[in-house]
Amino acid sequence: MAKLPLVAYILVAPVLMGVFLTALLTLDMRGFDATMMAGAAVAGAVVAIPIAWLLARKLESLR
Repeated sequence: MAKLPLVAYILVAPVLMGVFLTALLTLDMRGFDATMMAGAAVAGAVVAIPIAWLLARKLESLR
């Protein structure tokens, strides 16, 4: 059970990081810089933790 959340995180985190970065880049903000892009990537990685955990629990219940 310990490996499944990690595998789910490896798949979920880049997707959410890309979604957050795409959302940031589509906003028409004049003063955004690299720190905002890094913040969006970190936010995507942090949000992916509970999502990967929930996904792993759901997959375990299917077995």
